[in-house]
Amino acid sequence: MDAALEQETIEIARALIRIESVNTGDPATIGDGEERAARYVRDRLDEVGISGEFVLPTPGRGNLVVRIPGRDRSAGALLVHAHLDVVPVDAADWSVPPFAAEIREDDRHGEMLYGRGAVDMKGFAAMVVAVARAGVVPRRDLVLAFLADEEAGGVWGAKWLVENRPELFAGVTEAIGEVGGFSVPLPTAHDGVRRAYLLATAEKGAGWLRLRARGAAGHASTPGADTAVLRLARAVVALGEHRFPVERTDVTTPFLTAFSELTGHDRPENGLVCAGLRHSAVPTMLTAGYKLNVIPGEAVAEVDTRVVPGGEAGFRREVERIVGEHVDVEWAQLNAPVVAPVDGPLVETVRAAVAHDDPDGVVVPYLLPASTDNKSFSRLGIAGYGFTPLRVPDGFDAFGQFHAVDERVPLTALRFGARVMRRILRTA
Repeated sequence: MDAALEQETIEIARALIRIESVNTGDPATIGDGEERAARYVRDRLDEVGISGEFVLPTPGRGNLVVRIPGRDRSAGALLVHAHLDVVPVDAADWSVPPFAAEIREDDRHGEMLYGRGAVDMKGFAAMVVAVARAGVVPRRDLVLAFLADEEAGGVWGAKWLVENRPELFAGVTEAIGEVGGFSVPLPTAHDGVRRAYLLATAEKGAGWLRLRARGAAGHASTPGADTAVLRLARAVVALGEHRFPVERTDVTTPFLTAFSELTGHDRPENGLVCAGLRHSAVPTMLTAGYKLNVIPGEAVAEVDTRVVPGGEAGFRREVERIVGEHVDVEWAQLNAPVVAPVDGPLVETVRAAVAHDDPDGVVVPYLLPASTDNKSFSRLGIAGYGFTPLRVPDGFDAFGQFHAVDERVPLTALRFGARVMRRILRTA
């Protein structure tokens, strides 16, 4: 039974990777890949008598939502969602064709499935489809959503469905999607190593702001001492080099406590995890001037911001203090953080499912510094978690595969994930 489920997961993952559902973010350059991927999933589920609603909010941008009745129809339903779009590739940078779904042997990590979407996140979509096709009978209603456009904010995917078809998610109380579930080796306080499976129970607020500096314009042959460019440059350097302190909140404390108990250390070194413990403000775009020999009267910087839940007001005050009085801060947009309970029946189900296949593994809640479709679903009162289970070999950086050249996943990890998801979907 396990072997059939695992093999079908791999076959479906390869088929999805071969569908070039690239999301450039530009409507003029996006084809029908997302629609074809959603239709592929629909057809595979139709084969076993599972029907759903295919939603095409605009040509080429397909979504599929399926409801599988549970044994207890009175219980709140569980949403399991995966996006079918992927980020663009430059094939010249890859050592394998990015959409061929080739399997190659790796000297360190065994057989690997290569291709855009292997980790982000067609591998997980394949697990869910394979489990559904195997005839899972859930405890409560399952709503399976295969979505377009996550890589560009879900405008034609989760966001559109929440705003236009909320009835598809009636009765849903919790959700499972990305990003989490990948095993990370942690040296313990007793000279051993435990595998930590990170469970995203919250997402930082994400947004951007604009820094605008003004000064006297003039001829570059007679420079002033305090031009708009210099004012902006000082602010950009100050903000870019500033390291916000670790925020101990109801969201970050459970992770820090678990990490300390396991390792005997106060702080992790994993970049993704560390980024979730503190605010960040990263200058990413600069604009000034229109001619080389003209001192511009204005200079502008765009800044990506990520905010720990509960810290929005303090974050704004700190940013304005750092950039100083000669630079205006324009708060363009902030998508609010989302938070789900760090304990409860669903979390315990995830722990038990991992323990069954990896008795030495431990599930640890953490704060995701990025955004997923869980932000959209939270608007319907749905508590979202990030958990796409992959037990990966020590030394293999699953987080590092997101949007990476030669994106790949170990076949053993896909097999493990399929078994764990079957247990979660049966018992959650």
